[in-house]
Amino acid sequence: MESKGKYYLTTAIAYTSGKPHIGNNYEIVLADSIARFKRKEGYDVFFQTGTDEHGQKIEMKAQEAGTTPQAFVDHVAGIIRGMCDMLNISYDKFIRTTDDYHERQVQKIFRRLYEQGDIYKGAYEGMYCTPCESFWTESQLVDGKCPDCGREVKPAKEEAYFFRMSKYADRLIRHINEHPEFIQPVSRKNEMMNNFLLPGLQDLCVSRTSFKWGIPVDFDDKHVVYVWLDALTNYITGIGYDAEGNSRAQYKKLWPADLHLIGKDIIRFHTIYWPIFLMALGEPLPKQVFGHPWLMMNGGKMSKSRGNVIYVDDLVDFFGVDAVRYYMIHEMPFENDGNATWELIAERTNSDLANTLGNLVNRTISMSNKYFGGLVSDKGVALTEKDAQADQDLRLIVTGTMARAAGKMEELRVADALTEVFALFKRCNKYIDETEPWVLAKDPAKADRLSTVLYHLVESIIIGASILEPFMPETAGKITAQLNTSLRSFDQLETFGLCPDGHKVTDKPEILFARLDMKEVEKREEEILAAMQAAQAAGGAEEAGGSDKRNGAGEPEADAQAAIDLEPKPEITYDDFAKLQFQVGEIIACEAVPKSKKLLCSQVKIGSQVKQIVSGIRAHYTPEQMTGKKVMVLVNLKPAKLAGVLSEGMLLCAEDAEGNLALVKPEKEMPSGAEIA
Repeated sequence: MESKGKYYLTTAIAYTSGKPHIGNNYEIVLADSIARFKRKEGYDVFFQTGTDEHGQKIEMKAQEAGTTPQAFVDHVAGIIRGMCDMLNISYDKFIRTTDDYHERQVQKIFRRLYEQGDIYKGAYEGMYCTPCESFWTESQLVDGKCPDCGREVKPAKEEAYFFRMSKYADRLIRHINEHPEFIQPVSRKNEMMNNFLLPGLQDLCVSRTSFKWGIPVDFDDKHVVYVWLDALTNYITGIGYDAEGNSRAQYKKLWPADLHLIGKDIIRFHTIYWPIFLMALGEPLPKQVFGHPWLMMNGGKMSKSRGNVIYVDDLVDFFGVDAVRYYMIHEMPFENDGNATWELIAERTNSDLANTLGNLVNRTISMSNKYFGGLVSDKGVALTEKDAQADQDLRLIVTGTMARAAGKMEELRVADALTEVFALFKRCNKYIDETEPWVLAKDPAKADRLSTVLYHLVESIIIGASILEPFMPETAGKITAQLNTSLRSFDQLETFGLCPDGHKVTDKPEILFARLDMKEVEKREEEILAAMQAAQAAGGAEEAGGSDKRNGAGEPEADAQAAIDLEPKPEITYDDFAKLQFQVGEIIACEAVPKSKKLLCSQVKIGSQVKQIVSGIRAHYTPEQMTGKKVMVLVNLKPAKLAGVLSEGMLLCAEDAEGNLALVKPEKEMPSGAEIA
């Protein structure tokens, strides 16, 4: 196949603050499917991924772990790369932002931008979110919290270098308007234009002095380069860019990137900051930035603090690599968030992989061996007009699948492309029902018709497996191995009948995907959850992005406060007290009440029951911080509606003189439902 030219594809680089969960791994599997598909289409693909390894959060986590930042990121980067390899990711380059070449180029880029007047020295005063490593003004905060992650922010003031964003804003607006394909989906483009660009850009802080784990500014060693200028430039440093004009041939061949594939939560950095940096460097902008949705769990964003994390190595160990890849790709809509649970993955494995695909391959090979000793021949026999129509309909579906899948992939509708492939397999199963090979086998006079039917099935499966390969490479290879043939190139897939007459399939088919017992799935999930909870109880490290109980200097926050005296209320009798029912509850889910800035709605497990409790503590806790906590609950409070939401109890809180609240929790680990007396 003649080359269609280069195709440079990148993912966002993974932050090395902890082990990534399946929601983080989704992006790399999506990118791998695109890269593999483009290669089969004839493109010279270069696929880059890697790890983002600098910043204050890394420095703090390394300190907590009692190790150096470099040792910490070496360990986590190894885990992340191992997960890529486990998922059969066909990356061409795995970059680390601690690579020597990258660090030297970042220093050169910073110096060049400073010398040409795009970066200047000043001082920053604002609210800082450590997990996001972002500064915010008061007006940008949401309910006093970070607008990106909803966590606490702290006042910060420090000397810093700034990038003149406004200098390039009008040029970027023109580019976006003139290149409608630049930001996808369109909803992301509208968000960037209306919320950030059109209201006017503020200059961006691009250095820090309050921590050391970063790339030093080589002409001012008090400063380290701010994480986003460091991280974003990996897309050019990884392929040989040189800020002094000595870029390698690979850079000249590959840049601009054809696609930056990123999560929707970092679209602003890639469609505003990154293009402006490139404009300042005089480099072309990437052709397209696609902000994909999130893979959620039970409708909520995954985090260890919520207790709803699924790790891909656990899934692969139980379901297998391609079953996990299939689910991650197939279940993600183009624009809306997807959902993942062990149960849903098992259901898809049983219905689509075991029934639709596995059963089709097994039946076809088994019947070929049973009736013709494994030999496959197209006799071209249709006994009736209905037979001829069934054959023609199947051929039309099969030979048209490649074009339909390619059309979906061109729009980055990867889930829809995979659906087209499985529509082919479903049509094959329908063809079996229409032709009834087991009935034909009873009449020797219909042997040639039976042979024709089985040939149609074998040829259709080979074509389907060849299109399936980018999404499920191991499975596609197993299918053609069982059919005793090889996968075909994409330019052969609109032709039906390339399997030679007399071809012999393997003697005995192997099960591609075994049907799963849902009780076994549930048991395995519970075992993993219990192990995770035990590790947390033993003092395991919090998940990346989890709440951090330390202040900016890395010292524990002070607990001691002045004592508080309250105005006494009237005395009550024991009988009065006995009317109140207090129990230990476990918050299993929590979300903000849409119509209120003060209320959180918690689902609280109390014994075998779950009560919905609305509390006015949104200013003090995020939903992520609430989930998983054991709390004291007034259970028999009369239900009432708050902001239109039913509340069936009350969470007990302590309040200090400044109005700060703290949930009252059992001193020791107690089971949900334990009575408080």
